[in-house]
Amino acid sequence: MIIVTANKLTKDYNSLRAVDNIDFEISKGEYFGFLGPNGAGKTTAMGIIHCFMPPTSGEVKVFGIDVTENPSHIKSRIGVMPQDNNLDPDLTVLENLIVYARYFDITKKESSPLSWELLDFIEMREKANIKIQKLSGGMKRRLLLARSLVNNPELLILDEPTTGLDPHSRHSVWKQLKQLKSKGITLILTTHYMEEAEKLCDRVAIMDSGKIVTVDTPSNLMNKYKGTLEDVYLKLTGRSLEG
Repeated sequence: MIIVTANKLTKDYNSLRAVDNIDFEISKGEYFGFLGPNGAGKTTAMGIIHCFMPPTSGEVKVFGIDVTENPSHIKSRIGVMPQDNNLDPDLTVLENLIVYARYFDITKKESSPLSWELLDFIEMREKANIKIQKLSGGMKRRLLLARSLVNNPELLILDEPTTGLDPHSRHSVWKQLKQLKSKGITLILTTHYMEEAEKLCDRVAIMDSGKIVTVDTPSNLMNKYKGTLEDVYLKLTGRSLEG
């Protein structure tokens, strides 16, 4: 089953073309990555998929629904982990999850045990009553992941999920994402970390200057171009993933 389809997707910001006439499909249960440096168009493509912004032209369908026709229904079935920390600093860890659940009409009676379950999943039960500003960067990223799962999404969208994290925290997030795969969740992520794409993604779309250069499995790309994903990106675009 195809969960996301894009056909000739284009997004302009005035004179800047952020996404340039791209096509892709993402299947149910697949972990799909947009790989590239800042400015490649990854975040813009993701924003259109989760109905944060409309395309300038082209078509994007999620669950068979055009993103411009019924965005509220699409949003009810997806979870989004943004690149930036937008947790509420005035609330505790537990309260951030319970309050967020209200956006999906989840009652407090339901959201409380659900929130505790999610804290167990990210191994932060002991931090439940701590305010956000007292958390480490890694803990904030894990809490954002838990928050994105509040509505039991069919599709999970992660924008640079481990940017700025130390290796230990990064591997902790990877471990939790791998556990979700067994539940059949479809995942789309953006990253400029080649190891992250290699460890997590079934397929990657290598992007550069708003275009998709190629789509394939990490192993196929590395075998074909005889190197790491970093080497592949350099060979295909002439520049490194660091931009």
